[in-house]
Amino acid sequence: MAPQRDAGADPEAELPEYVGHYRLESCLGSGGMGVVHLARSTSGMKLAVKVVHARFADDPDFRGRFRQEVAAARRVSGAFTAPVVDADPEAGRPWMATLYIPGPTLSEEVKRNGPMATAQLRRLMAGLAEALRDIHRAGVVHRDLKPSNVLLADDGPKVIDFGISRPSDSELRTETGKLIGTPPFMAPEQFRRPRDVGPAADVFALGSVMVHAATGRGPFDSDSPYVVAYQVVHDEPDLAGVPDEIAPLVRRCLAKEPEDRPTPDELMRELRSVAASYDTQTFIPAQGAGDVPERQPAVEEPAREAEPERKPGRRLGRRAALGAGLLGVAVVGALVSLPLTGPGGGAPPHSAPRTTSAAFTGWETTPATSGGTPQCSYGAERLLCAVPGRVFALDPSDGHLLWRRAVGAGVRSGPPVLTGGLVQSAIGQGRHVEALDPRSGKVKWQRDVPAYSGMESAGGMLLITGTDGTVTGVDSASGDPRWSHRIPGHAMPYFVTFSGDPLAYVTSTSDDGSGTRVTAVDPETGDVRWDARLDGALRPFDTVDGSLFLLSVDAVRGDARAVVRYTPGSGATRRVRLAVPLQQAHGTARGDLVFLTGTGGSLVAVDLAARKQLWNLETGVVRSSTPVAGERYVYVTTPDGRLLAADARRGTLAGQTPPRLRTQSDRVPGALPEPLLVGDRIYATAPDGSVFAVDARDPAGW
Repeated sequence: MAPQRDAGADPEAELPEYVGHYRLESCLGSGGMGVVHLARSTSGMKLAVKVVHARFADDPDFRGRFRQEVAAARRVSGAFTAPVVDADPEAGRPWMATLYIPGPTLSEEVKRNGPMATAQLRRLMAGLAEALRDIHRAGVVHRDLKPSNVLLADDGPKVIDFGISRPSDSELRTETGKLIGTPPFMAPEQFRRPRDVGPAADVFALGSVMVHAATGRGPFDSDSPYVVAYQVVHDEPDLAGVPDEIAPLVRRCLAKEPEDRPTPDELMRELRSVAASYDTQTFIPAQGAGDVPERQPAVEEPAREAEPERKPGRRLGRRAALGAGLLGVAVVGALVSLPLTGPGGGAPPHSAPRTTSAAFTGWETTPATSGGTPQCSYGAERLLCAVPGRVFALDPSDGHLLWRRAVGAGVRSGPPVLTGGLVQSAIGQGRHVEALDPRSGKVKWQRDVPAYSGMESAGGMLLITGTDGTVTGVDSASGDPRWSHRIPGHAMPYFVTFSGDPLAYVTSTSDDGSGTRVTAVDPETGDVRWDARLDGALRPFDTVDGSLFLLSVDAVRGDARAVVRYTPGSGATRRVRLAVPLQQAHGTARGDLVFLTGTGGSLVAVDLAARKQLWNLETGVVRSSTPVAGERYVYVTTPDGRLLAADARRGTLAGQTPPRLRTQSDRVPGALPEPLLVGDRIYATAPDGSVFAVDARDPAGW
């Protein structure tokens, strides 16, 4: 499809067919700075490409501001914004390409359907607060948050258009006497002292946006921008029509003085206390609900003691190939074809022993009617799962419930831990630990322990870090303490462990982020096996054949910049930089290959042997779980309950399951459970409380 062109003598009437490597298809809209086009990359990915107006292209000041917009958009590119794919601020007509996010703006939604319902408003406010939190953490102030700059995507609101935003360390400052922004959504300080505008101005704008979403108008309304400016600075906001549930929060956002407004984090805490809920399905069209399979009838609430049951999960038939429109995919970088085996062709470290599954049929079950997304592990030939207040076991062959046990609201987060042949759980605000028989769910031992700040399992031991930094090794099978002492060089050690590795690891990074001390500890004795000081701020994420894999992260922002492999026997270190930093990165290693995920939907492959990044798949999801690598595919889960598979050789999407969200979902999982690869089967969980299994070898049939 050729790009739409304007008629007439306007100098922009004939726009180019291509901008950079992207073919323009149609005009999405026009603003003060430029025109936004729907475009496609060579691989077919949909993009929104902003092309600067011709009349501004020769203005050095404007080019400076556009460079700032690109820098700000890249800096905050992630879960709550439109990720930047490419840009050229130095082109004859400067341009920037971001991932295309289908969905109306808030302005369009209110104009078309009227004010939002209370539940939608609460979720919108929570989503915008999360977005501002991440934007401000990146050191950026948006300064023009308004309904037309909020996209209502399927997975929540996205903040766009950083045209007048300002990084806190930018050298480009607002000129004296020049007001920049949209008056009905500007904070008082933007009129009084525009050079001193900070993050609190965005919170004021959030309040104004919420009034618009609730009523169709702003809190300060007039046909004259001068009258609006006076009202913003001097008058009280008009909150008539704003639901009582959120009106007090909105009023606090609209406080005249910046220091009187809540921070985004405070807003999120208040919203949790008001409604105890977020909703990932807020803006999903109603007609999409028909695509979700009917769920198994609910299982009754459990009693305190374990109850053996046999309720098979519902079988899943073979699904057709991928539906259109669910996921936008782009492959960036080289397409490669590599064997995905570790040294010597061994199985991946995160895979259980292979099983025969020629006749395996997928299944799904909902063993817990409430409690959010189950978190599961595999052990003792069972799926061991937990939701707040409950632990249960499923038969991996068909999903039927073997047992369940109520364990109290203070159960430790994360999947159940199988160590010493028993399922470990912590209850009662970190004061009580009990171990369950994985075959029956009955208590084998229980212990009251002093308050602790961390607990990790390693081998047949539990490593409990006390509030004073002392570590106690507890025998997992008996619950008896075996040793207790400090770990040299680590004031408050928090351990990480990896499947198949007998050691536990603890790291401490210097205050300036210039170096990290890494210590490997024998969990049986608490003895230090090796100790190393490595350059940079590092975070371990996996081990393979004795080598430790770490992410090199920015000491302040925390985004991953490089992958590091350290081999303690030789002391050798290999470091490969990422093409683009990843925020909230998680990784897994398979031989020399590393797979990483980050906010914004990136799935990245890095080859440590070749010292290069192989490919980058932009999945288009808000975020995804820690990846799990098999022989051919890499698997991740998403916030809406999908399981995705990517071809590990080519970096292309291979398949996905349908979304699994409650009809009235009111929770966003704080952490996404990674899928479990067991032989030729893969198990995953979803926000609707379901646990499901599919054939890992056939993603296209999901």
